[in-house]
Amino acid sequence: MINTTGFNSRLEIILKHYELSASVFAEKISVQRSSISHILSGRNKPSLDFIDKVLQVFPEIDLVWLLSGKGNLHNTTPLDQPGAAKPPVETQPSTSSVINDSEGIDRIVIFYQDGSFKNYKMNTKK
Repeated sequence: MINTTGFNSRLEIILKHYELSASVFAEKISVQRSSISHILSGRNKPSLDFIDKVLQVFPEIDLVWLLSGKGNLHNTTPLDQPGAAKPPVETQPSTSSVINDSEGIDRIVIFYQDGSFKNYKMNTKK
């Protein structure tokens, strides 16, 4: 069950954590700015659609914390467990390095929990 009394406080925590205004947050999750304003003021309760949109854009937010206030802001479930929130994957490498290889490996990509990754291009020159 959603603890609606504290939901507006948890929404404020999210806004502060990501350093977003209510308007920018509304744009990011594709809802009307008035929806955010009404939830923050306690006038309206969040819908399931609203919760889903928040978690689609911010998959690292813990669902139990968002709904009930229990636990932590961020999901602490290890990423290799079924149902764990996966961080968004970038399409461009954030850093690249060259490694010598004798096994025929073309590249290695290491993904970090914060959504960043390192792309290591193998040096195939002998």
